[in-house]
Amino acid sequence: MSTSFLVLLLFMFVTKISVNGQLEEWCIADEQTPDTELQVALDWACGKGGADCSKIQKDQSCYYPNTVRDHASYAFNNYFQKYKKKGGTCFFNNAAMVIQVDPSHNSCHYEYMP
Repeated sequence: MSTSFLVLLLFMFVTKISVNGQLEEWCIADEQTPDTELQVALDWACGKGGADCSKIQKDQSCYYPNTVRDHASYAFNNYFQKYKKKGGTCFFNNAAMVIQVDPSHNSCHYEYMP
């Protein structure tokens, strides 16, 4: 097999491509952002931003792990998926980043909208 074919094969397994041929993308909190900055962005996303943060409330499917970073990641992604086709971004004052690996875990499902 040629090297090009192997690289293409590896790329196909590592990245997820949606039905319409676009890369699937999720928005999560940047690991290097301090919790104080994440909390400000989380408050905005769940408030004025319009993200649905009901699943990160106590006793809901995405409450655990109960960290600012995990809750911010869920809220950032919810906002991003909801508004990306209307000009919404994954910026959050440089507190977030786009990834191509589904961050869902256990019973917590991170939404993806093509």
